[in-house]
Amino acid sequence: MYTLFEWGLTSLKDKGEREEVMNIGNLKMFCRVVDEGSISKAARMSYVSQPSVTSQIRQLEKYYGVDLFDRSGGKLTTTEAGMTLYPYAKEIIDYLKKSEEAVQHIFNDYESTLYIGASLTIGEYLLPGILGEFQKEYKNINFSLTIGNTPSIVGNLENHDIDIALVEGIVTNESLQTKKFAEDELILVIPSNHRWKNMNEISINELSEEKMIWREENSGARNIIEKIFTERNVMNKIRSRMEFGSTQSIKSAIEVGLGIGIIPKWSVIRELEMGVLKHMPISDITISRDLWVVQRPSRFPKKTMEQFTAFLTKQNDKLSLRAYKNENLT
Repeated sequence: MYTLFEWGLTSLKDKGEREEVMNIGNLKMFCRVVDEGSISKAARMSYVSQPSVTSQIRQLEKYYGVDLFDRSGGKLTTTEAGMTLYPYAKEIIDYLKKSEEAVQHIFNDYESTLYIGASLTIGEYLLPGILGEFQKEYKNINFSLTIGNTPSIVGNLENHDIDIALVEGIVTNESLQTKKFAEDELILVIPSNHRWKNMNEISINELSEEKMIWREENSGARNIIEKIFTERNVMNKIRSRMEFGSTQSIKSAIEVGLGIGIIPKWSVIRELEMGVLKHMPISDITISRDLWVVQRPSRFPKKTMEQFTAFLTKQNDKLSLRAYKNENLT
């Protein structure tokens, strides 16, 4: 007896002769094999034997009447038929989960999980406070949070690994739905004992006198900064540079006097409040970027996702107010 979900659908191969039963577990295993690129890895992750995984894949191939994987040459590759099936299988699994949650939401005490992906600044500095406030209203909703750069998070959304994405970078996939939910300003930060500490602002040309600390090359924030500096004919004048792979390491380096840097305001609010770092405005320059909520189009959106996006919309004014409150922390 199948313990998951069965459909009595006619097999493509044997149409008109007999019926093959589709087991949703076979689709799940098929997706896992594609994702891992290996039957043995899929078996280990699922805590089952390799023959069991092979049997599930064979059942699926029998149902569709085609090979979903090419096993020649000692290497497993997904066939054209398998790649065609993959997005449909992911969506079928996704809709099954949504249907289960929709029915269970009839009962108010039902606990559900919202799978969120966030780019680095949002996930590390902005989202924890938002989730804390959200859970005060919706105590029965749990979260699973994935943090990465914008391309990887958008990829997770496209592959149905997460329900919703919050990113600060550009989303090139036009089939996804994007909506601005907040803004983040990139600000110049200096040590609290820096020689500029008593100044109200500096000119952009004065930056060439200092050691600049940057994010790694091709970082979204760095690309924005370099574009503005190039337009102002300052980029080629900055001779002394250091690179760090995270905003947290840049903040630590600035605090101990290794240099100055331009980083997201959301990431440094606590240090500004404590006075260990200082915001130094650059005259006539404001560097800002939009933060986006990204979703897959869906006829039946997850109820928890609708609740979360509505909450994000309400939070927009509060987020702007908090940023405004901290503008004078210099």
